[in-house]
Amino acid sequence: MTQIQVMGPSDGLTTKDMQGTRADRYLVDSLTSGGTVALVEQILDPHVLAAPLHIHSREDEYSWVIEGRLGAVLGDEEVFADAGALVCKPRGQWHTYWNAGDGPLRILEIITPGGLEALFLKLAEPGGEYDPDTLPALAAQYGCEVDFEATMPIAKRHQLIF
Repeated sequence: MTQIQVMGPSDGLTTKDMQGTRADRYLVDSLTSGGTVALVEQILDPHVLAAPLHIHSREDEYSWVIEGRLGAVLGDEEVFADAGALVCKPRGQWHTYWNAGDGPLRILEIITPGGLEALFLKLAEPGGEYDPDTLPALAAQYGCEVDFEATMPIAKRHQLIF
């Protein structure tokens, strides 16, 4: 059963990447929701790529844009979404996303079922950055695959920090 809470704007565990270009605030994790959902607020600096091109086998992921402009590759399609939009990234679809604006991008990641947020936490640990040598094996533990080779043209085309 989901544990009901009231969370203020600064409540919840917050992690940052080593460069300080991304922050994740964990609002609801899979333990709290009985495994049904995870909610993670993400804030990305301008022109930052959130992750390499990847695919999940177990979770559907939705990004609700709270502030800024999100760019995303969803399968073979490239899309852009502004505040108030919802971007759906279903399991089994290759995708990545980035801050496509000049100000901060703030999104609410809705992950169902929950569990993938544990990978985000692992990546926030010292030495957990997006290393092409270690990330594929780590991602596989969570039912994910990554494709760094296909990521680089996206980063170059949009002049993204990765």
